[in-house]
Amino acid sequence: MQWRQVGPFRGGRALAIEGVAGEPDTYYFGAVAGGVWKTIDGGANWTPLFDKQPISSIGAIAVAPSDHNVIYAGTGEAAIRGNTTYGTGVFKSIDGGKTWENVGLKDSRQIGALVVDPRNENVVLVAALGHAFGPNAERGIFRTIDGGKTWTKVLSKDENTGGIDVVFDPHNPNIVFASLWQARRQPWFFSSGGPGSGLYRSEDNGVTWKRLEGNGLPEGILGKIGIAVSGADSNRVYAIIEAKEGGLYRSDDAGQHWIRVNDDGRFRQRAWYFSKVYADPKSADTVYLLNTGLFRSVDGGKTFNLLPARHGDHHGFWIDPQNPNRIANANDGGASISIDGGKTWTTQNNQPTAQFYHVSVDNAFPYHIYGAQQDNTSVGIASRTDWGAIGPADRFEVGSGECGFVLADPRDRHIIYSNNESSIYRYNKTKGDMQDVSVLPLDNSGHGAADVAHRFQWVTPLTLSPHNPDVLYTGAECVFKSTDHGQSWTQISSDLTRNDKSKQQPSGGPLTNDITSVEYYDTVFALAESPIKKGTLWAGTDDGLVQVTTDDGQHWSKVTPKMPEWSTVSLIDPSPHDANTAYAAVDRHKLDDFKPYIFKTTDLGKSWSAIVTGIPDGAYVHAVREDPRKRGLLYAGTEIGVFVSFDDGAHWQPLQLNLPVSPIHDLVVKDDDLVVATHGRSFWVLDDMTPLRQLNAQLPQADLILYQPQTAVRLHYPEEFDKRQPVGDNPPPGAIINYYFKTAPKDEVSLDILDGSSKVVRHLSSKEKKEGEQPPEWPDRVERPKTIPANEGMNRFAWDLRYDDPIQIPGAFYSGVGPRGPLAAPGDYQVKLTVGGKSQTAPLHLAIDPRNKGAEAAVQKQFALAAQVHDSMSRLHQAVNEIRDLRSQIQNLHKRFSDDPKLKAAFSAADDLDHKMSDIEQKLMQVNMKGSEGNLAFPDMLNERFETFSHTIESGDTEPTQGQLNVFQMLSSQLKEQLKKWAQLKAEEVPKVSELIKQANLPALIIAPPKKSE
Repeated sequence: MQWRQVGPFRGGRALAIEGVAGEPDTYYFGAVAGGVWKTIDGGANWTPLFDKQPISSIGAIAVAPSDHNVIYAGTGEAAIRGNTTYGTGVFKSIDGGKTWENVGLKDSRQIGALVVDPRNENVVLVAALGHAFGPNAERGIFRTIDGGKTWTKVLSKDENTGGIDVVFDPHNPNIVFASLWQARRQPWFFSSGGPGSGLYRSEDNGVTWKRLEGNGLPEGILGKIGIAVSGADSNRVYAIIEAKEGGLYRSDDAGQHWIRVNDDGRFRQRAWYFSKVYADPKSADTVYLLNTGLFRSVDGGKTFNLLPARHGDHHGFWIDPQNPNRIANANDGGASISIDGGKTWTTQNNQPTAQFYHVSVDNAFPYHIYGAQQDNTSVGIASRTDWGAIGPADRFEVGSGECGFVLADPRDRHIIYSNNESSIYRYNKTKGDMQDVSVLPLDNSGHGAADVAHRFQWVTPLTLSPHNPDVLYTGAECVFKSTDHGQSWTQISSDLTRNDKSKQQPSGGPLTNDITSVEYYDTVFALAESPIKKGTLWAGTDDGLVQVTTDDGQHWSKVTPKMPEWSTVSLIDPSPHDANTAYAAVDRHKLDDFKPYIFKTTDLGKSWSAIVTGIPDGAYVHAVREDPRKRGLLYAGTEIGVFVSFDDGAHWQPLQLNLPVSPIHDLVVKDDDLVVATHGRSFWVLDDMTPLRQLNAQLPQADLILYQPQTAVRLHYPEEFDKRQPVGDNPPPGAIINYYFKTAPKDEVSLDILDGSSKVVRHLSSKEKKEGEQPPEWPDRVERPKTIPANEGMNRFAWDLRYDDPIQIPGAFYSGVGPRGPLAAPGDYQVKLTVGGKSQTAPLHLAIDPRNKGAEAAVQKQFALAAQVHDSMSRLHQAVNEIRDLRSQIQNLHKRFSDDPKLKAAFSAADDLDHKMSDIEQKLMQVNMKGSEGNLAFPDMLNERFETFSHTIESGDTEPTQGQLNVFQMLSSQLKEQLKKWAQLKAEEVPKVSELIKQANLPALIIAPPKKSE
């Protein structure tokens, strides 16, 4: 079983980016929850390097100037948003990112910057911010001189203040500047700035430090500070400082004295999120500031021009120290590169690092996956396509929201609801119009929670009733209901929260207000209706309460589990099997508690039990879901991956498989698939979970298990497609067959597909059979697997739904993929797995494409014709193979006995036979075709025409056209004529020649019997 990446390939948030001096096409970037990525072609393609690591958030990255194979990554982003995830210290690679090792500072959690001494790759300075949500000791500026084996805390303030930036003087690495930042995020508040913040300078490579204050620097409390030293002039230092008198400050004497050169509000807004400055390496007066836009000044910071960089909200920047026109940028839309000083940029639509908050699916076939992408739009994307992969054309925007839910009407997938904080939208995809259907369409930006009429938070819940999709529910501090698609709303509860006014105050800290609904508190965070009992609604709040109503909101009961105070009830999943059962995922990470919490009730909340055994600390839980088809089979989405329980939560184990570590904010079961919304690696799907539903206590003891296959769908799979582009993956092409071996078999394993009359129609094996295949010409051609897997543990193989191929002509060339077995018709089949004399059989049902229901009879007619064509090609190929085998026998005799005068008559007769055979062979196939387009010089004969015709008749789920039937009759008549000639030769000429050869005491000519088609 394998997770499958769907996409979208639409970049998500990134803070860290680094190019490599002297290697113009090589860059690295770190996604905030998607790991480290590398390009070696200037940003055309990005490759993930961090997928096997236990953490996904990258706050800083640096390539050692003295050895480009040495890379350091500081994990845990320091732009501490409400959805920020954490890191586990510094990771190091000594092979260009192929492998990584954690080298310490594991409790630093968030890292703002790290720099490598250009003279020595083992000397590194790290600005560790520390815990975002609480005090801790491992924060400040740290230094190693042995490549991370040991670390020394060289600059710190207290348990509430950490390091946020550190830079070398490019000309003298003994001169170092660093900044400390006092910041804290809580569920209801964010604070940037305090007495711990400050700017520092070192003259001994970071061993000792002096605080810089006065001399033109702002007085009073400081907040976040970004620093840059010019490579053109070491005396030129820039600092972007959050303060009452904040702005861009400049020093012309290496930090001794300062002047404020710019106080533009565009550069001071949201200082905690931005405050990044970068100095040009060649021009002292050229400096870059990063905020909502990317800005450049060429007059020492006095004035700035906006650059046409990709996306917005910029956080990371790199300038080639040798070529300032070569720059790289990391922002909330991913990474991009410019080689012309910022005039043009590479795309960000090649990075599957989107952060999704929730996930839903529709009832289409193939189904679509929906979610809201942080710092982008809501999106719908196909779960699979007919062309072979999932690309940009297979996704579409469904709303402007970046942080809520996206829900398609189960009756009409073209009607899609989405929300964004307090805004709710109804999108009609058919018409392409979007209507605001909010409860209270009022912009509350900048207002504290206590001042607003209703407290709609960042990820406001939105749900469609499973009993009546005309009914919508949403929540603020109370619950609202609409029965007319959002045209009007009715409040159906009182305030269901603790309503603690002290936790509803304006946010931002002592310097800069920053009030978004992220900090709105005392809100309904989770909301769901029982799919079993209409009107049974569960509401969970972000301040630690659970409420339930069984009469659609007329009466509510407080049924909170015993759990620590002020917990966030992240998601409630009412059981799809029992109206009294529900599961609650509870999250306390914003209180600096990273333990997992899941609770279960079977009596409508009267009692609850904790069910987290097997989920480790650090895997705090965002979502829990019960399988709709198997009671007690549970799935949990946590901050570090997916977990599964087979016993209703009593025990959990990872279901990570090949899924890269990234926060899993939501998951949903769709038919036999598990779909997850990662918060850093886009959407992924675990196809065909039927083996999980079939597991029981006895199965692991068996030596061999053939699982009951899911119903397969008869689809037309592409023969070639371009996957050398940023695209998502389709499911395995065909009927998925799962089986298990306790130990890897030593004997051959065979897999047979039997039709309804128990006839074997496809034989597959674990042992490869050597065949004279056409040499490859087309890199996008889909290569069929030649063997089935036979490994210890779980195995998965996708039967491509085709019968055995016709008999083949070794070495033949075709313009297409070559002759193949007919595509199986809908119906009932059997799968038989055999190894070591033991077999297991399971039924397999093949259904017609749901888009073509009603076409079963037509498809049967199509299959009947395809089977006839298959038989014709086998007979044609058998004739050619017989001819070529006879010719080979004759040629061998020539080689051995051509000088023997006694054989002159025999050879003359044999040559005459060969000439007659060649006439037939050249009618049966184009013998001169030696390439896929050879038929442009040498016309198609029967073989080539049958081959192209065989694909033509299977191009859709339709019965054969009259034209196709006519062509088949024509080709069959021509084939019959040539086969008749060949039969006559075999009956009359071959025995005569064979007798002449026998008279010379040589072996007679032999025509081997037909081989079974493969």
